[in-house]
Amino acid sequence: MHTVPGRRAHTPARLLAATTAAAGLLLLTACTSTDDGGSGSKTAAGGVELVKAGQLTTCTHLPYPPFQSEIDGKVQGFDVSLIDLVAKNLKVKQEILDTPFENFKTGAFLNSGQCDLAAAGMTITEERKKNVDFSDPYFEATQALLVAKGSGITSLADAKAKKIKLGAQAQTTGEDYAKSQGFDPVSFESSDAVLSGLRSGQVKAVVIDYPVVQGWLKDKANADAFQVADNINTGEQYGFTVKKGNTKLLAAVNKAIADAKADGTYKKLYEKWIGPYDESAASPSAS
Repeated sequence: MHTVPGRRAHTPARLLAATTAAAGLLLLTACTSTDDGGSGSKTAAGGVELVKAGQLTTCTHLPYPPFQSEIDGKVQGFDVSLIDLVAKNLKVKQEILDTPFENFKTGAFLNSGQCDLAAAGMTITEERKKNVDFSDPYFEATQALLVAKGSGITSLADAKAKKIKLGAQAQTTGEDYAKSQGFDPVSFESSDAVLSGLRSGQVKAVVIDYPVVQGWLKDKANADAFQVADNINTGEQYGFTVKKGNTKLLAAVNKAIADAKADGTYKKLYEKWIGPYDESAASPSAS
């Protein structure tokens, strides 16, 4: 399996501010010390203990539009907006720490006290549950096979029969699924790198989460060049994660998700970031 290094393959984590939609992007040094004199965890509203005073620190992996990416100088996206609701309830601001995706399988940055939670368009799996506690599912995700228009590729089975060179994002369920179907996918470090690999001809097709493809195809240049050849329902559900045993923060996250669905905020954010509202995606059954 060939791994194509991305722009953060060998760089330290970055801390980025992502408070409200009106907030600007702030680049800070990687997590080396706290601003509160190193006095340890701080208590937010509802008795939730945070790793840094006055902020909810979120681990993510950029870019992963439409869930989180830098747009117009600030970190934005569907996940960012939902976690902003959690931060608002806790009466703090959200700060985002950009980390390697493999971190989310192990919960390393949660366990080391660098982040309070992780939000990265992350699929709930039994394997990952061994290391982290997941929120209630907040999004139903399918995989898509994206190909160049005129490629003649009609489905994943067709791609396999034609021995097409396939790409996927490293450490993702899309990559795992491709392998389970008998492919040896080219592994890319980020979703943007996946698209670049397809655009450059390094691969002839890619398997990646359908919401990401939806975001790409909103761009006319991409829509003119590429198309979805196959939708693959793998039964995936996204969840946010916290350190195992962090019940108060988990409850706060679940409350924010439930309230957003009840008061219409979820639908509004879904339409803004994902596309036409899909009731089944918005209300997945518990994993």
